[in-house]
Amino acid sequence: QVQLVESGGGLVQPGGSLSVSCAASGSIFSINAMGWYRQAPGKQRELVAVVMRDGGTKYADSVKGRFTISRDNAKNTVYLQMNCLKPEETSGYYCNADMRPLGMISNSNYWGQGTQVTVSS
Repeated sequence: QVQLVESGGGLVQPGGSLSVSCAASGSIFSINAMGWYRQAPGKQRELVAVVMRDGGTKYADSVKGRFTISRDNAKNTVYLQMNCLKPEETSGYYCNADMRPLGMISNSNYWGQGTQVTVSS
């Protein structure tokens, strides 16, 4: 069974930094895009950043210059370094990956269970 497991998150003061990571596990043939989304209560889930297998990245305009996404293909892991965090960025942060399990002929979209990031003094 293929799954994504996030770690990190927690409480940080405004202006502070925090990192989260997400590891894909199970019988995986390949992983294409890996990314992070966030969703605050009562709001829609939104893209934060995504990284392709070749290292290409895309960021939401609101996080450009402050957040950095990276991945380790050997470990099937994606990382998100968040700097200069703002209170309004308090959200559940969800890992997402486009993966092909072993034995399957096409990719599917997978989500992690989410990790809470709270920005507050």
